[in-house]
Amino acid sequence: MSTVLIVAPVVIANWSVISAAVAAGVAAVGFTTVAHTAARVGQELQGERGLTREEIDIPDSEVLEGAAATGETVVAEKDGVRAVFSRDARGALKVCMEGTGVSKSELRRLGEELIGRVTQQYVYHRLVTELAARNVNIIDEEVTADQAVKIRVRSW
Repeated sequence: MSTVLIVAPVVIANWSVISAAVAAGVAAVGFTTVAHTAARVGQELQGERGLTREEIDIPDSEVLEGAAATGETVVAEKDGVRAVFSRDARGALKVCMEGTGVSKSELRRLGEELIGRVTQQYVYHRLVTELAARNVNIIDEEVTADQAVKIRVRSW
């Protein structure tokens, strides 16, 4: 007997778990995580001409209260495009995509791709952790051509 389970992600965690998922997710699409503080990022951007920005809220996300100040960020870059992941005043996770000579629609497309990968990394880690805690064995994992992750498990 087999069962197919489709996981609908809700990202709720402390900043350290979310920042680890961000780092893994952005690396999966070729971005490099760079070390910046929130103040330094703002200073660097002031001098750039022709900078395009697009902010994207990450649906169904929340950085747990007290786990991070709203000023903490994870910054990743690739080919002149910068992605700044942060917690907004409401506690939701958001990404601000920035680039010179890049359209807002392209920034939105890149941002949504990053959000998908970050969410996938978060859910994968959370699921594998939960399965281990419940003594469920993973017998096979597969990443399909469309980047879907299939996990086969055996429960005793």
